[in-house]
Amino acid sequence: MRIERFEDIEKWQLARELTRKVYGLTKKAKFARDFGLKRQIQDAAGSSMHNIAEGFDSETNPEFVRFLRYAKRSCTEVQSELYMALDQQYITKAEFQDVYDHAGRTRATIRGFIKYLLAYEQGQRKKATLNGEP
Repeated sequence: MRIERFEDIEKWQLARELTRKVYGLTKKAKFARDFGLKRQIQDAAGSSMHNIAEGFDSETNPEFVRFLRYAKRSCTEVQSELYMALDQQYITKAEFQDVYDHAGRTRATIRGFIKYLLAYEQGQRKKATLNGEP
């Protein structure tokens, strides 16, 4: 299957859902008043989806992988910030676990995509070497 648009990428769809969940949490009264944490976690969640989209448009697999790595790290940042929200009692343990697990799934699928792209790139280099290309 050829991916025509970044919206077709399952990893972007998962990151979009992560962003939706984070924005939902940050609308809660106490959380909404912590402007620093609210902004930080929203930015991290948004960064996960934005970097996938931006990387898709990069035109090379190595460049796409670089952006995917940023997206993956943004998912980890969301997970860390969720601990702050939990510790401040802005969210419940159930809310924490739901969004934490979603961020983990998103990160794992991005990691798998990175591995796929790196293997593909390695295969292309081997193929070129076998065909006498530099």
